Amino acid sequence: MNLLNVENVSKTYMERAVLDGVTIGINDTDKIGVVGTNGTGKSTLLGIAAGDITPDKGNVVKGNSLRISYLPQNPVFDMTRSLLENVTDTIYAGGDHWDKMGEIKANLIKFGIDDPECSPSILSGGQKKRAALVAAIMTPSDLLILDEPTNHLDSEMIEWLEDYLKRYKGAILMVTHDRYFLDEVTNQIVEIDKGKAYRYEANYSGFLELKQQRLDYEMAAERKAATLYRKDLAWILRGARARSTKQKAHIARFEALRDRERPEEERQVQLSSLPSRMGNKTIILDNISKKYDGKVLFHDFSYTFNKLDRIGIIGPNGCGKSTFLKVIVGALTPDSGSVETGQTIQIGYFSQENEVLDESARVIDYIRDTAEFIRTEDGLISASAMCERFLFTPEMQYARIGKLSGGEKRRLYLLKILMTAPNVIILDEPTNDLDIQTLRVLEDYLDSFAGIIITVSHDRYFLDRVVTRVFSFEPDGTIFRSEGGYSDYRLHKGISDKADRQEASKSSGGKGGSGAGGKNGTNAGDAADTQEKKKGKYRAPREKTKLSYSEQKEYDNIESEIEKLEARSAELETLMAGAATDFPRLMELSKEKDEVDAEIERKMERFIELQEMVDSFSVSYDRFT
Repeated sequence: MNLLNVENVSKTYMERAVLDGVTIGINDTDKIGVVGTNGTGKSTLLGIAAGDITPDKGNVVKGNSLRISYLPQNPVFDMTRSLLENVTDTIYAGGDHWDKMGEIKANLIKFGIDDPECSPSILSGGQKKRAALVAAIMTPSDLLILDEPTNHLDSEMIEWLEDYLKRYKGAILMVTHDRYFLDEVTNQIVEIDKGKAYRYEANYSGFLELKQQRLDYEMAAERKAATLYRKDLAWILRGARARSTKQKAHIARFEALRDRERPEEERQVQLSSLPSRMGNKTIILDNISKKYDGKVLFHDFSYTFNKLDRIGIIGPNGCGKSTFLKVIVGALTPDSGSVETGQTIQIGYFSQENEVLDESARVIDYIRDTAEFIRTEDGLISASAMCERFLFTPEMQYARIGKLSGGEKRRLYLLKILMTAPNVIILDEPTNDLDIQTLRVLEDYLDSFAGIIITVSHDRYFLDRVVTRVFSFEPDGTIFRSEGGYSDYRLHKGISDKADRQEASKSSGGKGGSGAGGKNGTNAGDAADTQEKKKGKYRAPREKTKLSYSEQKEYDNIESEIEKLEARSAELETLMAGAATDFPRLMELSKEKDEVDAEIERKMERFIELQEMVDSFSVSYDRFT
């Protein structure tokens, strides 16, 4: 049953079109994950569907009885009321009048809010987001809209939410960068790319394969259009005469091909740098301990980092992971023990919260303040070139930082850290607010990074992908060490997986296609000439001054035949777009389109051949008159 339709909506922010004619229907069994690069309009789409944002164009059509529960990216609280009052007001406003106070308090405590009666003003951004999540999932709804629900959740909370959403009876529309979470919860993916929406009937792993097929098709279609354009260009350059309706139509087609919108190769963040030299002495932790508000976070911990360590740090929220990183970088002093750092150690610290950014500063100036150039495997690269590698176009580089989305600011902050050419990278929750595309390339960069990596993360996929040793913070203040990634840690701790964790980043290789082409026929004239030569009767043929009867008939009809084929090709393309999720039908239509396009190409070659003959006759006539 259809619940809601987003119809042809467009939205522009600061002269930047983030959504352009997007249409999406949501049915009662849909569990949709929205993906795309930071700043492409994912949160905007969710806000429009929830009725929180008004589109510039288009409409949202929904039933009068539809109940929507919405978790925005940045929840807003009434600071004059307690946190508990804020949450209960939201839940009861959703139509639930049962007394759920006990369950609400229990869920707030489960999600790390020890004092539900506190003022929201004393809470961190992560605590506010978790409280708003409790309100969203407890509000009665037919459609649950969640913007980054896994941010600021530890692994145990994420797995609880994952199970809850898998059992949820209504429809779900959500944005998250947690790839395991997308695989487990969703049955459809909507990708926002350059203002357009592409829908895939699959979870995240299936989306990767289907998207590659879409890109392969778009590039194949572009190659065919480019071939037709080159042939039309050759005809135009030979001096096409606009003396007939057919030739005018041919010129119009040439201009349409010339001005066509070409598919862009998918841009990816490109990370490349050479770390600073590292001496024999790295970072040595000697029996360090730390308490906070009387609670022991960690105690008597010793470790000497190896030059190529990849350490993942996990544990529940508030257990001291970020404090541990701050002790390592020297921002905090341990209560006991010591931290020794080698003289050659250069740390790049990507903290959980961005440093304070000057919203009025330009993007390029923010990076140039760190370094004008960085030495990479490709040689010296300028700050501007590095910005482009991080998807900041020349126009964006001279824009003010205040115009960037939250995710784009995180990407900019990450670039600044890497511009310092560190030999130790410390990442505190790097997967918060970074899009999947950026995370995938960051993971590739970390694979080849010739230095130490220390990361705090609750993203199970990221940990499995990057780290080779896990430090787990235990309730008694000890730190449990486990070799391997997150899945290995679960095995070592005796924690059974609830589902097989498959790597979601598998890519599908493009399959070669086949195209039909005309065969060269036997030239009867050549055969006759050979026989004449053998008989000694060979005479030079008279110069041809006009088309034969059959050639003239072919010339008169060929453009209309091409037009019919082109109309059928366009019709097939429309049918293919409508059958994007019906692969047997899609393959059938694609095969026919390949055959039609090949026939267009063959007839275009023949048309040009005939046109050259006609043009040569005109020249000969002009010469003798």
